[in-house]
Amino acid sequence: MTPPTPTSRRAFLGALAGTAIGVGAFADPAAAQAGGLGSWFEGVSNATEIADHRGQSTVEITVGATGNGGNFAFGPAAVRIDAGATVVWQWNGEGGSHNVVAEAGEFESEMQSDQGATFEHAFDGSGVYRYYCAPHEAMGMKGAVVVGDATVSLDGNAGAGSDGGDATASATGAGDTPRSFDGWLSNTGNYEGIVDRTGADEVSVKLGATGNGGPYAFDPPAIHVDPGTTVVWEWVTDTGPHDIVDTDGRYRSEKVATAGHQFAMTFDGDGLSKYECISHSEKGMRGAVVVGRGVVPGLGPKGLAVAASGAVVLGGVLHRGVKLHNETTTGPWSSEEPP
Repeated sequence: MTPPTPTSRRAFLGALAGTAIGVGAFADPAAAQAGGLGSWFEGVSNATEIADHRGQSTVEITVGATGNGGNFAFGPAAVRIDAGATVVWQWNGEGGSHNVVAEAGEFESEMQSDQGATFEHAFDGSGVYRYYCAPHEAMGMKGAVVVGDATVSLDGNAGAGSDGGDATASATGAGDTPRSFDGWLSNTGNYEGIVDRTGADEVSVKLGATGNGGPYAFDPPAIHVDPGTTVVWEWVTDTGPHDIVDTDGRYRSEKVATAGHQFAMTFDGDGLSKYECISHSEKGMRGAVVVGRGVVPGLGPKGLAVAASGAVVLGGVLHRGVKLHNETTTGPWSSEEPP
């Protein structure tokens, strides 16, 4: 079979001219991002603990709190709340204009600078929700809301932390270690678990991000997307060169060393794509895209029966298919619909 043709971001968006594209909330809010928060809070000066606010129906977070070299912090940076509670972000008027933007798109405030301005969001599903201030993200103005009893810690490792959680909401395999796709991501230093990007029509992945001893990382390295989602990889460094190669040969990008270069693939069906940068794979520059119902357990309450191997069992038939650009893969994969 001829591999599907990759598209650039510009070509993909141009092809959709006149078509409404909705990038909204998660199809399954309970399947929020999860895992350790170590890499998310790297360089965030005031992220020292997860403040426990369970038992409160409303929790306030200061926008423009002291931190990160000025008034460029959320205070507290990390909070734990009950499912159903509402978080109210309140601006203190310091540090210029700020906003509140969920990393995965569940919520976003307007840009505000006035003291007393507020923005609120109710969290109904358990999980871990990362957010940031767009103008000051690079300075460390980041936050996280841990909802319910999702187990998470600030040291970068999913599993029982010091904050009192006792159940895991992340996509994990046995024990407390995130599933590494049969060892594929076992040497990928920035891999902490699958990041949920379901609910978005287009998802971005940084290529050449800092990790694995240099600019040798995909960020995030593992994502879960809906069928029909387009993943856009963007080069963020001029070093390399780097490329993107599916391990089963279904797609391959150009090998370039140009910041701003982009490569896009549209995924359909249900299954898994493992990919790598050929030149730096042994350093840990690898990634994975879980599509639709997926092939790994722990992706949230989606009503799936999961085999011991991690493949999804649908109606007694084992389905492990990935379809790209409307072309069905060959070999052991199948993209047929479940009975």
